[in-house]
Amino acid sequence: MDQSFHLQKLGQTFKAMRTSRGLTQEALARLAGVTRLKVIAIEAGRSSVAIESHARLAGALGAELTLLPRTRPTLDELKDFQ
Repeated sequence: MDQSFHLQKLGQTFKAMRTSRGLTQEALARLAGVTRLKVIAIEAGRSSVAIESHARLAGALGAELTLLPRTRPTLDELKDFQ
C-alpha cells in the first residue's frame, strides 16, 4: 500500500471523529492550535502536512496516533509468495 492510501484513511478517521463530536473544522483548529487550512489538508489526506499537526489534532480529539501491524497480507505481499 502506498502512503496516499494511509493518509486518506487517516484523514477520513480524523473527519469522522471531528463530526461525531459535533465540531467544525474551525473549532477543531482552535482546540489543536493549528489553522483551519491545516485541518482541511489533514482531512483531505495531503502529504505536505507535518506529523506534529496530526498529533495536535489527535490530542485535541482525545485520541492518539498509534501504529499497528497489519493482520492480513496485502495483495502485493501475496504476489511475492507465488
